[in-house]
Amino acid sequence: MNFDKWTVVLAAAGIVSLPSLARAEEKPASVLTALSSTTLSGYVDTSAQWNFGTGDANPPPYRFGGSSKADGFNLDVVQLRLDKPLDDSEQWAAGYRVDLWMGPDANALGTQSVFGNNSFASQSDFAIRQAYVKLRLPIGNGIVWKAGVFDSLIGYESVESPLDPNYTRSYGNSIEPQTHTGIVASYDFTDLISASFGVADTVGPIINDRAQSGAAGFASGPLAPLFNRFGLTAVPGSDRQAESYKSYMGAIAVTAPQSMGFLAGSTLYGGIVNGFNNSFLGSGAGDKQTSYYAGATVATPISDLRLGAAFDYLDAGSTELQFGAIPVNVNLDELWSVAGYASYQLTKNLSVHGRLEYFKGGIDASVPGLPGSIPVRERILAATATLQYDLWNNVISRLEFRWDHSLTGNPLFGGTVTGVPTLDNAYMLAANIIYQF
Repeated sequence: MNFDKWTVVLAAAGIVSLPSLARAEEKPASVLTALSSTTLSGYVDTSAQWNFGTGDANPPPYRFGGSSKADGFNLDVVQLRLDKPLDDSEQWAAGYRVDLWMGPDANALGTQSVFGNNSFASQSDFAIRQAYVKLRLPIGNGIVWKAGVFDSLIGYESVESPLDPNYTRSYGNSIEPQTHTGIVASYDFTDLISASFGVADTVGPIINDRAQSGAAGFASGPLAPLFNRFGLTAVPGSDRQAESYKSYMGAIAVTAPQSMGFLAGSTLYGGIVNGFNNSFLGSGAGDKQTSYYAGATVATPISDLRLGAAFDYLDAGSTELQFGAIPVNVNLDELWSVAGYASYQLTKNLSVHGRLEYFKGGIDASVPGLPGSIPVRERILAATATLQYDLWNNVISRLEFRWDHSLTGNPLFGGTVTGVPTLDNAYMLAANIIYQF
């Protein structure tokens, strides 16, 4: 059975179980198309949450969370994948992949291109997560190209929930770009060193977006509560770039060889994404930004224990917002996260996964013509513990406890009014059941 190298790395890190993936991949469903090798797969992701205390107007602002999932049962997302992988026996091999999302998380993904950023598109419950043509160019070890819509090159956690060690996402994942429209090339220099480089329209995620459009998006990202609290809104079209402006990205992965003993299979990652984002971090306005990522998956002398680490830094630049009719210049700075991961396989079907993260974000707001600025800093410590038990074939079942704590002493969570938090701590207990087919 063949797994792609990223799946093997995730398995080595204890993030995903190869036996469960094997059960899901042993019987791919053939699809009646012009290409008999096209397969259909996907998953159904459901959850239930109990958010301790009362008032869910200001939940912790991590990706794919939010008030709509608090204190109730949820359909998170349904993914359908049509896939024609590259044929290893062909030098000039070609294939494609289409990942379709249906459900509330499709709105949070935010790739909808119809009607741009308006409220209808953002609430359609449908999104294209990925849709690309894949080509192998037989130069050297073979250059593999993807053209279309594809996941970002950087990040420890995946957009695809079954591949993640925890049910909820990290803040580092939440400040990373997630989807691009463009072209990317990947090359394996050796079995141990690989790299990718790509060019896209924007940092994303809106499909077919353009840097020159300067469209304002909705305040729904990780720092949206911060902007909402101060009544700051976007100025549509205030940030535009030249028609030729594009986004660029690169990543490299280095894997430890067998000669390194118990560290064999450990992998170091690094990557950069630079470009224009039409609605970064929920500000509702766009600007140039640069994301830096460094991460590692580490094997240990204990065969069932795997460790990981991730560092994300976002240079988000500055933008123009409004406080009522008053223009406000906002500089987004010090946006970074550092996280540690640990996974331990207790039995064949039972595993535990932990994540500890420190996140720092802030803004400096000033009014043109007036001296001085108003600095606002947010610092959050988040601890997540996940128990996973694979009782049924093809099913991932998780129980997760998460604690988010404000380190500034300022309330960041809870309350019944958006932008008016009342609590320093947010506690959540969640159950997550995913069926993979």
